[in-house]
Amino acid sequence: MADDYFTYKGILFHPLSSNENDLNFIENEFQVLDDDIFNITYPKSGTTWLTEILSLIRSKGDPTWSKTVPNWERSPWIEVIDVAKRLNTSSERPPFMTSHLAKSIFPRSLVGSKAKVIYTVRNPKDVLVSLYYFAQMTTFYKDPESFEQFLELFLKGEVPFGSWFDHVNGWMELNGQSNFLLLCYDDLLQDLRGGVVKICKFLGQELDDETIDLVTKHSLFKNMKENKMANFSLLANYFDQSKSPFMRKGISGDWKNHFTVKQAEHFDHVYQERMNGFHWIFPWDKN
Repeated sequence: MADDYFTYKGILFHPLSSNENDLNFIENEFQVLDDDIFNITYPKSGTTWLTEILSLIRSKGDPTWSKTVPNWERSPWIEVIDVAKRLNTSSERPPFMTSHLAKSIFPRSLVGSKAKVIYTVRNPKDVLVSLYYFAQMTTFYKDPESFEQFLELFLKGEVPFGSWFDHVNGWMELNGQSNFLLLCYDDLLQDLRGGVVKICKFLGQELDDETIDLVTKHSLFKNMKENKMANFSLLANYFDQSKSPFMRKGISGDWKNHFTVKQAEHFDHVYQERMNGFHWIFPWDKN
């Protein structure tokens, strides 16, 4: 389905979405401003969900903006071809920006700035399953030969945007800083309203209880899935949703329906090796 990937500083990218010139510009020339807000994730970790939540917080629970403007315009991906250069010279920045980039190649100008980073992390087994289906329906990934083959590629970081382990370890270096907010996909599923309150506090947005309830309601998975401005149905030339919906299940623990016992044990072994010395405990580490 997809053309060959290219590598930028050891990380794979698809040429339809990014190019080396733009990535170099992003890393070395893009100017992060103090009032920028970045929605950062490894792919299939809640990116679209956070865009909806942020959009609804900005519009104080009114879904009009979310239902009339595509999410990639509300919160553009900076690594998409020409986007960073356009944003860098624009007199008006978007209220939020999105990125899947690893910390190692993110704009260097983030260091020392007051820009806010919201980083959402998800159980990597669920990320793998979601990414496996995503790779089958998008032009931005090579079509997997099998789940087993894709699992090995994922564990080795031989997929677009690189290693999940490197991505998480890199961004978690900022955890504890006042301009960094860590969110967990699994926690949002358990308490979405609590997550909205946490985001509002981080952004300095004071919303009353009724407005928070509206934000929560309109950012539920079932409501996003039906919103053509969020479900990527407008980009049929890039996403073949007859193979798999862009928004598939929006749950935690679906990996149990796909992994064999042997695969789960292998994944856990690699996970423990790669996260050795990691100082943070995620919800799935407690199981």
